[in-house]
Formats: sequence, C-alpha cells, structure tokens
Amino acid sequence: MVTEATDYTAMEQLGRRVYLREGCWYCHSQYVRPVTGETRRWGPVSEAGEYAFDVPHLFGTRRIGPDLTRVGLKYGDEWHLAHFWNPRMLTEDSIMAPYRELFDASAEAVKIVDDGAGNRTLDKTTETAKLFDFTSKEQIKLTPNTDGLLFVPMQARGKFPLMWTPNKEYTGNTVEIAVETEELQGLIAYVQKLGMNRGKWRDKFEPQELAVTDATLPRSSQWIAYGKEVYERRCIGCHGVKGDGNGPAATFLFKQRPRNFNAAAFKFRLTQKPIPTDGDLLRTITRGVRGTAMPAWYELPLTDRLAVIQYIKYELAVDRSDPAAPYAFFTEEPPGAPLYIGRPPAPSQQLLAHGKEVWQSAKCWECHGDTGKGDGQKAPGLKDDLNFPAPPADLTSGQFKSGPAVEDIFRTMSTGLSGTPMPSYRDSLSEDDRWALAYYVVSLSAFKDPLTLQPLSISPADRAALNDPKLEAATPEDAYVLGGGRMQRAELSGAATGKPEGVSASRTSAPLKKSEP
Repeated sequence: MVTEATDYTAMEQLGRRVYLREGCWYCHSQYVRPVTGETRRWGPVSEAGEYAFDVPHLFGTRRIGPDLTRVGLKYGDEWHLAHFWNPRMLTEDSIMAPYRELFDASAEAVKIVDDGAGNRTLDKTTETAKLFDFTSKEQIKLTPNTDGLLFVPMQARGKFPLMWTPNKEYTGNTVEIAVETEELQGLIAYVQKLGMNRGKWRDKFEPQELAVTDATLPRSSQWIAYGKEVYERRCIGCHGVKGDGNGPAATFLFKQRPRNFNAAAFKFRLTQKPIPTDGDLLRTITRGVRGTAMPAWYELPLTDRLAVIQYIKYELAVDRSDPAAPYAFFTEEPPGAPLYIGRPPAPSQQLLAHGKEVWQSAKCWECHGDTGKGDGQKAPGLKDDLNFPAPPADLTSGQFKSGPAVEDIFRTMSTGLSGTPMPSYRDSLSEDDRWALAYYVVSLSAFKDPLTLQPLSISPADRAALNDPKLEAATPEDAYVLGGGRMQRAELSGAATGKPEGVSASRTSAPLKKSEP
C-alpha cells in the first residue's frame, strides 16, 4: 500500500547527527539506482518522497562501503554493536575503521570476584559503581568473550551484574568493559530507520526468499576445506573457531547467543527428526534470522553457501567431549524424511477466531503473553539447552526468525525450535489447528509500523480492502491508496499532488486483480 515518509524520532535525529559528525556519509551512499544488479543487491529503487525529512540529503556518490538506503532491519541491533566496535569481527576483509570512541570503555581491567553466594560478579569500583547497582535484587547475565571483553548494554545499568559462563565461555579473572552509550543507541536507531518508509518490503525481497527441500554438494575433503575458508571469512566472528557459538563478537549478542554447531541443535528445519537437511541449512543461511545478528547471506555465491554447510556438518557438528570417540551427528543421525506442508487454507475471520481459541487452549500465552509480546508469566525463567536465557519471541514485531509467511509459522508450530523451550505441536494439535494458530500469530503484527510497532492509522474500509486476498500488487504503480483505488504513476512521484511525502510499498507478488469501482 502507499504510505508517507515519517520524520525521524528524537533518538534517530541524535543518531543522524552522529552519522554526519563521524563522516559515515563519505564512504556510504544512500541511493539505490535503477540499473542492473542494484535492486537485487540493495533493495527497491529509491523514490523521491523517501527523503522528505532528510535535510541535508545524504545521497553520496562514493561506495567505498555498502549503500545504506535499504539497510534498515537488514541486521539486528546486536550485529551493529559488534560492527562498530570492530568491523573485522564480522567481516574479515572490511576496510571500515573501528568506532570504539562511541562506547564508554574501561580505563583498566576489572576484576571478577565472588559475590558471597557462589556467583561471579564484577569488583565494585568507582567505575563499575556508576554502571551497576550492587545492592539490586534484579540481576543481568553478562558473558565476556574469549579475550576477556565484556559488553554492557544500556539495559544493564542499575542492575546487579552476574558473570554468566555456564559452558566456560571465559575462565579469566579480569575483563575489559565496553559500555553502550546513548550516542551509539541513537546511531543504530538511525541506521535501522533507513529505507523503512516503504514499510515491510524486506519480507518480500525476492533475492533472500528461498524455498527448497534439499540441495547439496557431494561430500569431499575439497568441499569441506573450501567451506572452512568461507567459514573463517564470514562466520568465525560470531560462531567461534570451534563452532561453539563463542566467537569474539558473541559478548555483544546478549539477547540471542550465536548457534553452537557442536551440539547440532538447529532451530529451523522441515524434517521430522532434529537433524536438518542441507536444504534447511541453505534456507537459513540465505534468509538469515530476522531480528538477530544472523544476517541474510543471499549475496554469497551458492557454492560458498553449500560448501560452508559441508564444513558445519562434518567438522563442527561433532560432539568431542570424549576425544577417543567423537560423535558426528550428521554421520550417525542422517536427516530423515521431510514433513509435508500443503497449501495453506484461505484466510478468513472465522479462521482467525479459531486460531485465537487454539492460542488459549495450547497456553501459548504462558510464554508469549496475552498479546504476544513475549512477556508471559513463564518468560523470565526460560533457558536454552546451553543454560542461556531464551526469551520468547515478541510476535507483535513482525520479525519472525523462521520467516514471515504463514507457511513459515506453520513449520515452526510443527517442528518446534530445537535447543529452545519452544516445543513441537505436531502431535498435540491437528493440522487445521496449526494453520489457524499460524494465521493468528501472523495477525498479531498486521497493520503495525515495523520500527515503532505502533498500529497504523487505517480506516475500517481500507483495512477490509487490504485484508482481501484478491487484492494484490506487483509494483509500486499498483499499490493500494488509502481511501480506495489504485495509484497512478503520476502520483507516485508526487507530480499530481505536489507532495513529496508519497512513498509506495508493495508486499505482494502478483498484479492487482481486484476490479476497480
């Protein structure tokens, strides 16, 4: 549908000032040109109305770094935190300089001490006393990286710091502290805003869409070796040298730890048994995991993606707790038959009403909360298999880790998420119930701004029209105009109305079929 550009919030304006001050605009352009390859690499072509509140504009001409027009929500906030501290943690060949001055870094190492109750905490010093409340009953679990760097997010301020290393992620006695600041928070908010005046366009961005049952390369030492090279260039910063999810950037990923490949607990699959197919892993790598630090890797050559899967399967997904008898999961437990997911039923109000009933009877609210915001009564104590906090997803955000389509949600209902408290409902709920529940979950984020999560101002008549499955649009020219009717090409550029605010966003994939009044 057609939407209008919105002004920057106070936090985003702060971030824009930091972006200008630090000279980010010199290397990063903000303009997707309508030429071959641009739209598949960055996203939809830039439109005039998107820049209504950009004064001065930051189109730029140099592309020493990636274009940032469509960078909003491409990466999670935690990815940006690690990237600003050291870009080469995440991209080995990055030429971007670290921006550590945006953090409050400790002047000297801080001791890790016993709190008297068997827990490890930080030594109370003049510096740490400004950050934490050592008398607070509210704890926050913080995990240093293997080099002894400890990231402290804004939400840790005023709480009791608990050094959390359940799998011996760090065994040292001192840490260096990198503290999130308001300027850094603002800069990330600004970056996440870029390109989001179009709405949830990324959900339908064709290059990162992938639906495949299986795709593989023949097992060979050559492909595994090549996969190791890809892993060391692209994955090692988060997942670590050993594939245990304890890379140097992991301390910044305090909300969602990187996947521990050694345990072979993969969340997203279409198999009846826990071990996924190569197609499942390829889908995750290509799409990324929305809302987390795992980006979409659709730009990598297909052979790179398939090769790194071979390395993960045969070198990293191995239990080596007994050196004399390592257990290779993909060799000992090859993937089983895939689940069949048929065509989803036609959406309807009756189906949504039934989905809400299933939500109640299946007690989804116990973890996800009554409104789906992830604030249920059981949420605070949930942990994953590695004893790290596993907060339930905020289903109102529209950023679904397994994918935004109702088929993706249905798949999650059917398989569960291995290694987490999210169970499979394949045996406890019928197929019809799971489809209804999947539609209800999707509806929790409908007609909301993807950044603020606030409801969009849409009249009942427009809501009814947009809910009609027959209303489809392939291009911005066909986008739905609030108030009814199709958009004219002249209006798209603002020529008809003289208003530069008009920006279109199309989320569907076929020409507009509904007849005009």
